[in-house]
Formats: sequence, C-alpha cells, structure tokens
Amino acid sequence: MTQTIPYWHVDAFASRPFGGNQAAVMVLDEWLPDDVLVAIGAENLFAETAFVVRDATGEADWELRWCTPTYEIALCGHATLASGHVLLTRDAEGQARDRVTFRTRQSGVLEVVRAAGGYELALPAIATTPDTASHQADAIRLLGAEPRDIARSDLGYNIYLYENEAAVRALAPDIRGLERLGTDQFIATAPGIATDIVSRVFVPGGGVDEDSVTGSAHAALTPYWAKRLGRDSFTAHQASTRGGNLALRLAKDDAGDRAWLGGPCVTVVEGRFYL
Repeated sequence: MTQTIPYWHVDAFASRPFGGNQAAVMVLDEWLPDDVLVAIGAENLFAETAFVVRDATGEADWELRWCTPTYEIALCGHATLASGHVLLTRDAEGQARDRVTFRTRQSGVLEVVRAAGGYELALPAIATTPDTASHQADAIRLLGAEPRDIARSDLGYNIYLYENEAAVRALAPDIRGLERLGTDQFIATAPGIATDIVSRVFVPGGGVDEDSVTGSAHAALTPYWAKRLGRDSFTAHQASTRGGNLALRLAKDDAGDRAWLGGPCVTVVEGRFYL
C-alpha cells in the first residue's frame, strides 16, 4: 500500500522564492527506517530534508532529524527554521502560536520562535579555538587564498578569516579536493559591506559543494564574531548564488551559550510525498 507523507518545500532565510536555502520538511506519524530517510533525502536532493515526529516524551513538541542526499547529520539550522515555519503555521488552527520546540538526537532541544521579520532559531553556540596554517595547509591550498586567521571546532567547523568581502567572494575552491578531506565545513568569512559580516560555506564531503545559507555554520560564526566585534548582536550575509541575510545574536541561558539566528521563510511547494 502506498504511504503518503505531508511535504513542504521551504526557502529558509528568504523573504521571497528563489532565495535563501531550500529545505524539504516532512511530517511523519512514526520514524521510517534510517536507510529510507536517507533515500528520501537523496530523492529530494536539497542540502537537507527535515523529518519531524510528535515527541512522546514531553521534553519537546516534536522530534527532529535531518538528512543530506548522502547521510544523516547531527545539526542543521536552515531546515530547523523551515520546520518551525511549517509547524507554527500548520499547528495554529486559528490560534497564534509563537514557539515550537524540537528534541534532536545529537544537538539537544532546539526552538523556533516568531520574531520581527519572521522567526528566530536557537542553536547551541559552537566554540572554536585558534588553529595554525600548518595544520590547515591542505585546506588553505584547496580554498585558493591564505586567510588572516584560522579557527576550528573538533565538531568539524573550520573558520577562515579573510581581509574583506571581496576576498571571500573571489574564492574559487578546488571542490573535489575539499571533498577528499572529509565531511567538515569550510567556512570563509570577512567583515561585510552591507552587513557586519559575510561568509561562504563549502561542505562537499557532505554532498553540498557550496551551501546557500548555513545555519550550523552561523552557530560557529556567532561566538567567533561576537568576540571580534565586541558585541553580541550583528548582521550577516552568506554570499552564495542564492544568498541570504541573517540577524545573529549570542545569548546565555540554562542550556549554555546559544546562537540565535533570525530570518524569514517562504513556502514554495506544499503537497504529498508518495512512498
């Protein structure tokens, strides 16, 4: 018997279609086998597909998992924002809901709240520490330009600071070479022109040559730039082909340091996936 799954295609961190980062959001009655989730991610062919199931533990409203076209990942920001957008709209039923929470397998409880200009997403802030060019020689060679500063998290986030926005936009990395370095994120960043900071993000080992707007990368960029700028709130632009703007702020609560990422979402397609 054919199974049908509610499906949304959402452009996250976008105020209009064809901008921001595309995500599929799929609402399940119960979890499908892991290999089927990954196969659906491959079929959708977005950077990430988000899957949600009602959380029976009472810890959160929903359980949430994410798959790229090749494997399940530990954290995805834009698909979480897209999920919040879908569920706050879908579950409203005439009532204005302002908050939805997600229990994840590797990143704790995440939340999306309504905010001016769309939504805000809270992610665990990802701390990075200074790294050296000798440790990063292969990645620097493949990125194609020497950065001013390098920072890394053992979670696989690598930040390369460049002089200015033009230098970041001019990068022409050896994507297939970066792919051979594994599933790390390679994050190029600099002071921005129209926004406080700018970035580009490459994750070819994860099936995403250059990501459009990367929430998880900004969970690392938020504390990194908060320290450099000397303030906890600032604006960001990810300079991909599609592009997207984010409002970033660093805050502390009972869960620790959290990076809050703000931006709008647009539903592009609503329908059903036939399995």
